[in-house]
Amino acid sequence: MTHPKGAGQPVPQEEPLAATVLSGLRGRPKRLPAALLYDERGSCLFDRICELPEYDLTRTETQILTRCTPELAELVPQESWLVELGSGSSHKTRLLLDALPQLSAYVPVDISREHLRAAARTLAQDYPRLHVLPVCADFTQPFELPRAARFARMLVFFPGSTIGNFDPTASAALLGVMRRLAGERGGLLIGFDLVKEVAVLERAYNDSAGVTASFNINVLVRLNRELGARFDLGAFRHEAVWVAEANRIEMHLVSLKRQQVLIKGERLDFEAGERLVTEHCHKYTLESFAELAAGAGWRCQRSWTDAAGRFQVQYLHGYNES
Repeated sequence: MTHPKGAGQPVPQEEPLAATVLSGLRGRPKRLPAALLYDERGSCLFDRICELPEYDLTRTETQILTRCTPELAELVPQESWLVELGSGSSHKTRLLLDALPQLSAYVPVDISREHLRAAARTLAQDYPRLHVLPVCADFTQPFELPRAARFARMLVFFPGSTIGNFDPTASAALLGVMRRLAGERGGLLIGFDLVKEVAVLERAYNDSAGVTASFNINVLVRLNRELGARFDLGAFRHEAVWVAEANRIEMHLVSLKRQQVLIKGERLDFEAGERLVTEHCHKYTLESFAELAAGAGWRCQRSWTDAAGRFQVQYLHGYNES
């Protein structure tokens, strides 16, 4: 679970949204797009999740980035451009901008236009020597960087283990997109969550305060509001489970009884105990991530982890097999 701001999962307008939701709910297992979790209330709940004692992904990555930036500064050439995919509020980006004065431009890429513009304005004021060039785009689809980027060395930034929100085929394709963005001379700074004790993982997604449960149930609140659906919120419970064969946490909403839900005139049957999948959160071993990255033409040049070995930040550079 990470915040997929701009993560290539745009939420369509009502009619396409209804078609997407109904298609997912007709499947086996039933599922919903993870992007639906992050409406305004969902985003606020996710911010609270990041502060929970059980969920230390965000804190751990921030600590690693703070520690690794002096070494990173030695790897990044003068006049490089920083391109961040799914930039959101660009909070972690400031760690790089403060430590890498050799950067000449920052290109935040995000699908939320108003949020993107507001963050870009603030950064332009705070870093007056830096060219801040926002791009509003779904970064899993083709998009264009500013024209001047063709002459610059690129450092692509993809923090937060957002890569883990994509299933294997999509994550491989996304790493390929990043490889093309970086070009022959560029690099990628990426953070990803590591496989760890199952109890630790499941505790992080089933917190004692119930914030993650509220976050997950909120997707039904959203469908009731935006599509006029009739989900009985008290008839579902949140559950996050570790699926060992896929190395991922799956977020589910479990039907507590046999029931029907009406969406746009279509009745959908839920059996008691039936699971509705709302999000996949993949975790990696060092070996599995290296294999994934290599398939897209990336090789690790430098890596950093926390003392407990639960999260990794890597600086990757491109290579050609020939």
